[in-house]
Amino acid sequence: MSSIQDSSVIKSVSVLLPAWEVLVIISPESTAPLTTSISGNDFLCFYPNNQTSPARFSGVLASTNQTTFKCVLPMRNRRQLPFLSPVLIRSGGKEFPVSSPPPEPMLRWSRLAYESFSTENDVVLLVKGVNNRQGINRSPHEFSCVFIDEVNNNTVKTAVTSSIQEVFRCERPDLTPFGYGGEDNELNKLIKITLEIRVERGSFMVASVAYYIPWRKLANERPKLQLCASTMVYNVAKFLREWVMYHSKIGVEKFVLYDNDSDDDLMRVIKELNQEGYNIETFFWIWPKTQEAGFSHASLYAKDSCTWMMYLDVDEFVFATSWVDAVPPPADDQTLKSILPKTSSSSLSNRRLIGQVSIRCNEFGPSNLKSHPSEGVTQGYTCRRKVDNRHKSIVLLDAIDHSVHNAIHHFKLKAKYRTKAVSLEVAVVNHYKYQAWSEFKAKFRRRVSAYVVDWTQTLNPSSQDRTPGLGFQAIEPAGWENMFCEVEDNRLKLLTQRWFKKQTTTGTKMAWQL
Repeated sequence: MSSIQDSSVIKSVSVLLPAWEVLVIISPESTAPLTTSISGNDFLCFYPNNQTSPARFSGVLASTNQTTFKCVLPMRNRRQLPFLSPVLIRSGGKEFPVSSPPPEPMLRWSRLAYESFSTENDVVLLVKGVNNRQGINRSPHEFSCVFIDEVNNNTVKTAVTSSIQEVFRCERPDLTPFGYGGEDNELNKLIKITLEIRVERGSFMVASVAYYIPWRKLANERPKLQLCASTMVYNVAKFLREWVMYHSKIGVEKFVLYDNDSDDDLMRVIKELNQEGYNIETFFWIWPKTQEAGFSHASLYAKDSCTWMMYLDVDEFVFATSWVDAVPPPADDQTLKSILPKTSSSSLSNRRLIGQVSIRCNEFGPSNLKSHPSEGVTQGYTCRRKVDNRHKSIVLLDAIDHSVHNAIHHFKLKAKYRTKAVSLEVAVVNHYKYQAWSEFKAKFRRRVSAYVVDWTQTLNPSSQDRTPGLGFQAIEPAGWENMFCEVEDNRLKLLTQRWFKKQTTTGTKMAWQL
């Protein structure tokens, strides 16, 4: 087989993800020519045994501006160990590359340093597969962060100050050996960062696709917004508009979304909303089963622009029960912000400050619907379970513990702060969890939750994310449309009908107008 020109083979690194997906991350020096014109049929993954599979453009990593693609590992290659990396080539050519040098084994998602970012005081490294046991974390003294100049093969190590879940916080490095002189001197080379693990007979370094990005102070600092919202999303284009417009109206000033590799019209919807004046920032977050790490990232990233952060899914809507009888939308002093304590006066001197507000959730069922309600979930789903379940939180970002430890629904706080739970009579979250079967099935096949990656697999049978009575089969139960219906609750439906006088629907785009 003849070789093709070097320019046709794109330098990259590959990671084997769950479900035999291969993530191809283009090397930083090769990214620029790929961002100009990319279509779904432009590229192939070419494997050493001459197998190929289509490569789908996924997105661009925000931290390093690296382009990513996904392809599926061919069946034949799944029986050959080690799993060798493909090369990314442009499709349509008649010649394929000869492997020289020999192909490298793919990196495994089971243990990988995958993201890094810097704060004013330290460096945060996200690593999969080290603290695997829930609630049990290895001591930071067992690790070092290693900064690697791959061109000259130089390394610098710093101490790890916190090791919780997938988040490792490292002391800032002195990179003068790499020719970097500090904040006023641009780092003109990419520095890889990884985690070194000390064991009884020495140490080893975790494979990494993460790079060190020095911290930069914002040139034009703006006053902090009082309330922001963050969530991780996957294929929620048809739901996002209703969720953003509603929560913006009740006091959320900025939305920080972590896109878990959506392939629907999500980015188009976000662009439209931003053009209409809503403040939405998006991170391409391709990493599977990393919602807790993503929320930790949000808590640090947004700290300079947001005072309070609400962590809420796109199928969840929070409201204060005092609004039920309010004809116009609440005034500024009556929005969701009104349930947040004033930081300066939220406690007496001998009591801890309130750093987190916890709001209980009501879970809604399909409400006799067989398809997605075109007028929106708040209008279509009005029947729920009787007993509330779980909670969602609004957290003061300055109150979060150094470890940024969270359980998705709440964060660990610094010692001088406490969590305040509000009663259902004050505020509630409507969780539209059990929707029409077509929506529910799609949602639970591809979870962004930290607990269930694929609800059809026999894993975590006791998880509350599993639907009662369904087991592991993606088969619609008889009478699904009437399940989980114990209480008729149309409070939010009537409330939004009063607030928003006109609703228009075009395809999957639902628009509310005052």
